Amino acid sequence: MTLKLALIAAATLTVFGGATVHAEDTIAIAVAGPFTGSTASFGEQMRHGADRAVADINAAGGVLGKKLELLYGDDACDPKQAVAAANQIAKNGAKFVAGHFCSGSSIPASAVYNEEGILQISPGSTNPKFTEQGFKNVFRVCGRDDQQGAVAGAYLATHYKAGKVAILNDKSAYGRGIADDTKRTLNAAGVTEVLFEAYSAGEKDFSALVSKLKQAQVDAVFIGGYHTEAGLIARQMHDQGLQARLIGGDALMTSEYWGITGAAGEGTLMTFGPDPRTKPEGKAVADAFRTSGYEPEGYTLYTYAAIQTYVQAVTRAGSTDLDKVVKQLHANQFNTVIGAFGFNEKGDVTTTAYVVYQWHNGAYAELAP
Repeated sequence: MTLKLALIAAATLTVFGGATVHAEDTIAIAVAGPFTGSTASFGEQMRHGADRAVADINAAGGVLGKKLELLYGDDACDPKQAVAAANQIAKNGAKFVAGHFCSGSSIPASAVYNEEGILQISPGSTNPKFTEQGFKNVFRVCGRDDQQGAVAGAYLATHYKAGKVAILNDKSAYGRGIADDTKRTLNAAGVTEVLFEAYSAGEKDFSALVSKLKQAQVDAVFIGGYHTEAGLIARQMHDQGLQARLIGGDALMTSEYWGITGAAGEGTLMTFGPDPRTKPEGKAVADAFRTSGYEPEGYTLYTYAAIQTYVQAVTRAGSTDLDKVVKQLHANQFNTVIGAFGFNEKGDVTTTAYVVYQWHNGAYAELAP
C-alpha cells in the first residue's frame, strides 16, 4: 500500500528503528496496525484517524500542558510482527497505543503492553479474548464478535430459515471467532448450516471452494475473514454463476472491497456499528477529513475516538500514570466522535450496537431496520 499521508502536526514523528529521545514538553503515544500487507487499507484508516486526532488535540493546547508526539507501529496483521512492533513502541517510550486492528495482532501485543505498563485501546479488534485476559491496561472502543455474530446470525436465521447457508472462515482469531459466533446464533435459531469450511489468508484461487458451494446449492455465504479474500470469493462466485448472497463482518468496511469485486460485490451485506460519520458528534471531524480529500470510512473515526478517550482520561487523572488513567477509564463516560460511552470491568464499551450494511453501486449504506 502507498501511504499517501502527510504528517499534519509538527510534533508527529515516525521514530521506529532506533532509540528516541522525547522532548520534556511532549507525551509519546502510538498508533499500531497493518500499514503494510493485505489489510493495509485499515491501517490507512487508523493512521488518518490518529494523525488528525493528534493534530486537533495539539492545536487545542495538548494535554496537561504538553503536546502529543505520535509514533507508528506496523504489524502487517501478523502476530509475530505485532509483538516486534509492540516491543519497539515500548522501547520508544510510548505511554499509550491506539491499536492494533487485527485481533490476531492485538492479543499477542497486549501481553507486551501489559508487561511494560502501556495503556492499549484498540479501535477495531473484536475477538472477545482480547479483553478477557485479565489485563487491566486493555480496552477497546469497538464491539465484540459475540455481539457482531449475534446480529449476523439473527439476520441469516430470519432471511434464510428455509434456505441453505454456508459459513466460511480464514482461520484467524478474528475470522474464526466471528464465524463461530455467527454459527452459534444461527444454530440456536433452529437453522443448521450446510457447510462450515476454512480457507487460508492469502489464498487467491477459490475455484474448488466455490464449486463445493455450488454443489451444496447454497443461498447465502457468511465469511469470517478480511476483505481481500472475501472479495476474491465474491468475484469467483459471480464468475461461476453462483448467485448466493455474501455476508461478512466489519472487515469488509473498506472501499478496497469493491475495488476487488466490482459489480460482483453488488448486494454484499456486512455488520458494523452505526456509522459515526452520520452522528452529530462526528460530523465536524468527518467534514474536515472530506475537505482534506479523505473519506473517513471504517475505523478512521474509531481511531480518533481512541485517542480522544485517552486524552480525556489523562486530563481527569491529572497524570499519565497507568493506574490513575485506568481508574478514570472505568469511572467515567467519554464524549467522542463516535458517541458517548463508558467501559465495563473488562475494558469493553458499554454502549455497543451492530447493524447491517449493504454494498450497492460501489458504496455501502445501512439497511433500514
